[in-house]
Amino acid sequence: MNNKIKKAIISLSDKTEIESILKVLKKYNIKIISSGGTSKEIKKLGYKCVEVSKFTNSNEILDGRVKTLHPKIYAGILSKRDNKKHIKELFKNDYEEIDLVIVNFYPFEETLKKTKNHKKIIENIDIGGPTLVRATAKNYLDTTVLTSPNQYKEFIKDLEENKGCTSIQLRKKLSQEAFNLTAYYDSVISDYLCTENKINFPKQKTIHGNLVEVLRYGENPHQQSAIYSRNTDLNLYQLSGKKLSYNNYNDIYSALNISKSLPKNTGTVIVKHANPCGVSINKNKIESYKEALACDPISAFGGIVSCNYKITKIVAKELNKMFLEVIIGIGFDDEALKILKKKINLRLIDASKLKSKSLKNIVSSFDSLLIQNMDNEVFTKDNFKVVSKKRPTKKIFNDLIFAFNVCRNVKSNAIVLTKNSSTVGIGSGQPSRIDSCKIAINKMKKFQKIKQNDIILGASDAFFPFVDGIETLVQNGVSAIIQPSGSIRDKEIIKFADELGIVLVFSKTRHFKH
Repeated sequence: MNNKIKKAIISLSDKTEIESILKVLKKYNIKIISSGGTSKEIKKLGYKCVEVSKFTNSNEILDGRVKTLHPKIYAGILSKRDNKKHIKELFKNDYEEIDLVIVNFYPFEETLKKTKNHKKIIENIDIGGPTLVRATAKNYLDTTVLTSPNQYKEFIKDLEENKGCTSIQLRKKLSQEAFNLTAYYDSVISDYLCTENKINFPKQKTIHGNLVEVLRYGENPHQQSAIYSRNTDLNLYQLSGKKLSYNNYNDIYSALNISKSLPKNTGTVIVKHANPCGVSINKNKIESYKEALACDPISAFGGIVSCNYKITKIVAKELNKMFLEVIIGIGFDDEALKILKKKINLRLIDASKLKSKSLKNIVSSFDSLLIQNMDNEVFTKDNFKVVSKKRPTKKIFNDLIFAFNVCRNVKSNAIVLTKNSSTVGIGSGQPSRIDSCKIAINKMKKFQKIKQNDIILGASDAFFPFVDGIETLVQNGVSAIIQPSGSIRDKEIIKFADELGIVLVFSKTRHFKH
């Protein structure tokens, strides 16, 4: 069913491409109602329009807060064109049908980025715009709603093809897009007010996001997937390579979660299947990469490397020796890009603008959502307590904190072995903690040349419930261990560590990653 458009309301904060709309409306003799800055722009471009206040015979009031909220407008939008009662009521009240609404909202999201002034933010909550849009979208059988300049071309094409009318298919599609927008807009406002009121978990939760792209498929080819961002983009910039997949994004975020916790401009992380298989914070960039790779070079094959520093020509040459899916850097210099772009499928990601503060993790399953704050607090010595008689040196204490930081980003049960601020063995994702110990030890023995005087440190993401785990690590060269406290056998663990003559440090917090 095609509907003839005779009258339109236009109220825009974003006046991009407005002239393309005005031209086609003039062509089909569509009368325009408008107000404020939009009416001035319409007249400036040489087109006619009727002021809202003249159309409703009611002045704008309350500093412009009330402009379009009038029964003459909403009756004109919401009336059913094939309902005789509605037609009579319009005639009786001297109201006219309004067939087209072109509206976009006060820039609330942009205002949040520009100011922290609560009064200014509240004034940028649009009332009239979303109300117009919702009314028009509800009555899509008879009316057409446009909410973005991105829709203008499609609308103009449809209007031309149908000689001044719009098709039901277009109106229905635009209605869906309109309700998506109003839901998004309200969810941004809701989030802001929750933050203002320090409410992390409101009774109703709407999660908003902008579609970044529809992905080729999900974890497997038979699964559909897409990626959304709360921002207009991800603040991750792909400089080269194949399109990113669902699994690529999952690995990228796992790698970045560790990278962003490392000292500024320092550290290399290698991830495979969302688990780190090598991490080093050697200040020498080349050595940092080599040490991370040496932890498990077999698992690193086809993995993701995240460099917490700008990638230079020298680093690029070293990275280029290995088959990798993705390389992430805090920027790339021109020579590095020349080298790495030769591998046309290699994905290069610039993460220099990515921020990792005030984020939440969201997991969805069975039509429910699990939401939590990210486990990305920067550790200091105050987060830990030395409980053994043997005290760690300053270097060993710092290296233990490094090991524990990596450990919290490994799937539970997790054990991480380190030497000189580089991982040398990682055991992950086992139902038994002792099995994770054995895997980490086996990795270390397979890939590392451990000397008798090397200091090996061990980290566990949760407490050892029994002494067997610690015993296994110590028997294989570990001389200092860091773990959370909280076991009913903590005293036994401390006593056992003292009997073995090792350093034992307790964390005040547990760090499972499931």
